[in-house]
Amino acid sequence: MSNRWAKTLKTLNFIGGKACSEEEIKRHRKLAEWAGRLATPKGDVKRRRFLIGSIPCEEFIPSSENAPEYLILYCHGGGYVSGGLDYAGNLSVKLAMATGFTVYSFAYRLAPEYPYPAASEDVTQVWNYIVKNVAKEDHVLLAGDSAGGNMALCLTQRLISEGKSAPREILLFSPWTDMTGTSGSYEENKDIDPILTKEFVMNSARAYMGENDPLDPAFSPLFGSFEHFPPVYIMAGRNGILLDDSVKLKERIDQAGGMAELDIEEKGWHVYQQMPGSMAKKAMKRLAEHVSDEIYGKR
Repeated sequence: MSNRWAKTLKTLNFIGGKACSEEEIKRHRKLAEWAGRLATPKGDVKRRRFLIGSIPCEEFIPSSENAPEYLILYCHGGGYVSGGLDYAGNLSVKLAMATGFTVYSFAYRLAPEYPYPAASEDVTQVWNYIVKNVAKEDHVLLAGDSAGGNMALCLTQRLISEGKSAPREILLFSPWTDMTGTSGSYEENKDIDPILTKEFVMNSARAYMGENDPLDPAFSPLFGSFEHFPPVYIMAGRNGILLDDSVKLKERIDQAGGMAELDIEEKGWHVYQQMPGSMAKKAMKRLAEHVSDEIYGKR
């Protein structure tokens, strides 16, 4: 990607600012929902909105549904401070179209109005509803991008620590696994990631954590346990400032004896799959092939 193109995207992108004032957070949220609506493909997917308790949710059923017994529960990104159903619709539709599975998304409470543990409580409530009313745990794939990837990993670690069943597999797009902000890719990729800035990441972390310790696995799952973890498929862009979060995640899972596959797009950036274009389409095709192999066995 040219530096000119990267600078243009960074200028336009809704998460390129500080996200530290009430005014900026409102702007982020408004633009996140607008960007989600704009970028969502017009695929043949039936959509239905509903509530789980007071949590807004959405169901995406692809016309090409090929395995109704399986589903994907998708956790949206946005630094825990922005994002909602319209923002989540982009990757939800892409996941449904790529895999042929029904996808569920939800709008969890956002910081700083609702700091930790609000979002954690919301995903737990949605998870419990899904596994009690829609599909068993071993037929649920848990997906997430950026902060949503953080949420998916933290939920799985909690389930395992409580002796409960984990999801069948976890699908991650540029997951945020380490809230300490110490990874080298922040500096190495600061000028070539057109989507994300360290300033936004760290301000979002503080809004979500408050004065808690970023080394706590409740915030940085990288430092938690990966014993008995389900398979994890990680997609990241070589130019993303959170690249090291993905690389180190695979290392930690490998060390624990688990199964993790890391797909790095050499020309990609932070959650590049959200953008239109051939690179994102090829990535979703790779994901679909991986899921098919994982669920039905390699052919």
